[in-house]
Amino acid sequence: MTKFKTTNIFFALLATMFLSSCNGQVKKENLTQETTISIEKSKLIKSRSSNEGDNVHSIIQDKKGFIWFATTGDGVYRYDGKTFINYTIENGLNSNCVFSIIQDKAGTIWLGTEKGLSSFDGKVFTHYPILVSEKQNSNFIHKPTTDIGVSKILQDKKGLFWLATENEIYCFDTKVFTRFIDNPNIEKSNKFYPKNVVNIIEDNKGNIWFSTRAEGVYCFDGNKISNYKPNNETWFFGLFEDKNGNVWAGSRTSGVFRFDGKAFTRQFQDLGFDNAVVYSIIQDKKGNIWFGSDENKGLWSYDGTTLKNFNVKQGLSNSSVFCVFEDRSSKIWVGARNTSLDNYDGKTFTNFSE
Repeated sequence: MTKFKTTNIFFALLATMFLSSCNGQVKKENLTQETTISIEKSKLIKSRSSNEGDNVHSIIQDKKGFIWFATTGDGVYRYDGKTFINYTIENGLNSNCVFSIIQDKAGTIWLGTEKGLSSFDGKVFTHYPILVSEKQNSNFIHKPTTDIGVSKILQDKKGLFWLATENEIYCFDTKVFTRFIDNPNIEKSNKFYPKNVVNIIEDNKGNIWFSTRAEGVYCFDGNKISNYKPNNETWFFGLFEDKNGNVWAGSRTSGVFRFDGKAFTRQFQDLGFDNAVVYSIIQDKKGNIWFGSDENKGLWSYDGTTLKNFNVKQGLSNSSVFCVFEDRSSKIWVGARNTSLDNYDGKTFTNFSE
């Protein structure tokens, strides 16, 4: 466990840090200084979090090639292929519980945390309290801004940010927040109050899709909102559009569904995957589709014909997977519970966590 003591600057790192092995070093940066701790065979995670329920929740690779990992207990990490740099509340981050991370078109890193929205320009974290004017909707109930957790961030093709939160969908133009349901172009918006929104994507036609924990999956085409509850399922997580334009939705109790433009159809029944909790869906450069599933169901890949499962027996460090990501070198990164992290080169899993 990493320990800290106060100094006249912000903090000083205690000389000993209990991390176990992989490659590289761990760096600690704050707004005024950078301290490097050289650790023999250092690893990524578990310097802070003690809760087995914490996880690696989101992974991206930025324009410079750095890979970023958002965790729900340790803040965020940046990896350059050799060294990990950890950013936490000591560095200006508004919370160590980070659900979502993206890089915008200008290169700024955006973070969705349990306490709202933040950005990072490489030097300074900036926080954006989610406030909506009473004039926009007289029925809007204000909550303390720190209570609005942002589970997912999307920047659409026009540059507008969409925020999936526990109580609303918000839109943000970097200056003003608006509630999605207050959009005057939405048909029958007075009957639409999305709750517990957990994921949001834009398809190649510009439609905005979002999944919820209580109301199924929604699609917004710029005017009309369509709601889907395939197999009477209402609790969904993963959302992804494949190269053929099919939208995949991962559910909590019924595995994964695929939308062909007309209807959702349940996939992979009777293959041990039909009752998986599917959090993450991606498609790699070769066209294989990968699924990250919870409840010890592990990692899955589908090549169009065969569905394969990977778990601890194949080298995965934890079989409750929250996020899957392919980097530019075609390695598959897997973030899981107990703040576990692995990558897969097509043959072997490499573990990066304690």
